[in-house]
Amino acid sequence: MSRVDRWVARLLRTRWVVRAPVALYRMRLGWVLGPRLLMLEHRGRTTGLRRFVVLEVVDQPFRHGWIVISGFADRSQWLRNLRNDPHCRVWSMSRRPVPAMAHELPASQREKTLRLYAARHPLAWRRLRPVLEATLGRNIDANGTGLPMVMLDGTRR
Repeated sequence: MSRVDRWVARLLRTRWVVRAPVALYRMRLGWVLGPRLLMLEHRGRTTGLRRFVVLEVVDQPFRHGWIVISGFADRSQWLRNLRNDPHCRVWSMSRRPVPAMAHELPASQREKTLRLYAARHPLAWRRLRPVLEATLGRNIDANGTGLPMVMLDGTRR
């Protein structure tokens, strides 16, 4: 693993860096970040307060359906919150937020989705894979990372 990969992994653990894009979505400037990112609004499992996180879209199988991956596995607070309450809202580009339901994908569908992502975005996968490995502390590949993936379905409210 290169120094750059370790540096990026460290940046992903820096609160102000990962929180900065939230302001862009709130100002309806999500288009600046492009269609491969979205902002997820969910409820804190203990406080009930609204929480926001910007995530990369791994796949978008239909207009109001997004698949996202939990790069920190089960340690991701947004994933733990969605397991507690799957009702959420998705902010994509500069559109109004869409109410959605979240559900985790089974292993077979996760593997297929990640293989498609790696094939569609080979450069991003080459850069993302070592960062995920540094974050998780284990090797991963497109055939079975064990990382949770979540479908955000805006057609089921």
